[in-house]
Amino acid sequence: MTQTCFSQLPLAQSLLEGVAALGFERMTPIQSQALPIALSGRDLIGQAKTGSGKTVAFALGLLHRLQVERYRVQALVLCPTRELADQVAREIRRLARQMHNVKVLTLCGGTPMGPQIASLEHGAHIIVGTPGRVDDHIRKGRLDLSEVATLVLDEADRMLDMGFAETLEAIVATTPDARQTLLFSATFPRDIASLSERYLRTPARVSVDEPGDAHTIEQHFYSLNGLARAQAVERLLLHLRPERCVVFCNTKRDVKAMAQTLEAVGFKVGALHGDLEQRERDITLALFASHSLSVLVATDVAARGLDISGLDMVINADMARESEVHVHRVGRTGRAGRKGLALSLVDERETHKFERLCDYSGLDANLESLPDLAAGVTAFRPPMVTLQLDGGRKQKVRPGDILGALTGADGVAGEDVGKIHVFDFSACVAVRRKVVDEALEKIRRDGLKGRRFRVRRIS
Repeated sequence: MTQTCFSQLPLAQSLLEGVAALGFERMTPIQSQALPIALSGRDLIGQAKTGSGKTVAFALGLLHRLQVERYRVQALVLCPTRELADQVAREIRRLARQMHNVKVLTLCGGTPMGPQIASLEHGAHIIVGTPGRVDDHIRKGRLDLSEVATLVLDEADRMLDMGFAETLEAIVATTPDARQTLLFSATFPRDIASLSERYLRTPARVSVDEPGDAHTIEQHFYSLNGLARAQAVERLLLHLRPERCVVFCNTKRDVKAMAQTLEAVGFKVGALHGDLEQRERDITLALFASHSLSVLVATDVAARGLDISGLDMVINADMARESEVHVHRVGRTGRAGRKGLALSLVDERETHKFERLCDYSGLDANLESLPDLAAGVTAFRPPMVTLQLDGGRKQKVRPGDILGALTGADGVAGEDVGKIHVFDFSACVAVRRKVVDEALEKIRRDGLKGRRFRVRRIS
């Protein structure tokens, strides 16, 4: 029988009193699934979003293992932003109120280094921080993680989005192999699976989602009836208004023409085709992954290996030459438990491809008419804007440096910073459209770690 009351858990009396003092009686779904596993000492992967109660789940787990009499860092919680780290640290302190003298220290970028150094000299039981600043202290020899018993990666997908993969690798390498690792993520794209394989040992996996095949791909096929393909794609985009959409064309010439047409009517568009240099491809993919482009137009070859989570819609401007390719195209949407939408345009010469696909996939589909548009409908803007800095790995620029520079004194909120991509000689950071001027001014005025870099808006 599923446990629902905290009192049913094998928690120390001081922790049960701490939970009761906060008015918690019954566990949330993620807590009832994750806490027994966390308390058992087993590694854990938890799928949970902010507000699900996951903080209490891992906080009670690490406090349960804590040996207060040993004044060493025994638990490390890594969070993507300063705001989340502060929130997590507050929650841990509240739960530990009935325990004797538990010291929780927050280490985040965008805040003065001096007080953190002084606090580290006095020691701590639990560190909660952002990857960039924690890594800074480790590299300077100020933070010793050799006795960490519990490592928590909170909102792991967001940390990877912000470019912290290498930094996480460096941090985890300084912790004991025998630690317990608890990983929480709202989504499970391929890079999260890879992360869990490297850092966790035979983990249990829990999710607050309903079991079974939660995602479906809804497909529609539209007859062109003499309408130009670019006009038909424009009409579908304006009618459905996806946040991000991939448009597939069969040739690089068609990709270029489609992208130019959609740009001309006001869409933020990127193009992937065989004529691009690797640097151009990297920037285009970074912009699209960062929600700074609404539309990515691509050939099948150029899109090979493309793994972008949260893709709302796929449009086949040209029917794929092979049914297997069509299935692969539409499979890029509807991932991580989300519903997907795949739309295909069919002209008279492609009817045989449509019929062959229906036979191959077992689809019961009919050709539909394209939707009509209301008067005055215009292209929409993506929610994020990307800034490019003229410094990258070769200049020792790291994602934590950029995040800290943006969110420092008088800076923008961490929740307004999106994906960060650092290349050899440049870096890109996405920010919400409403704070783009503030973000530009902050970097131009204060630089990064005492250095000046040119920065410009590229989307």
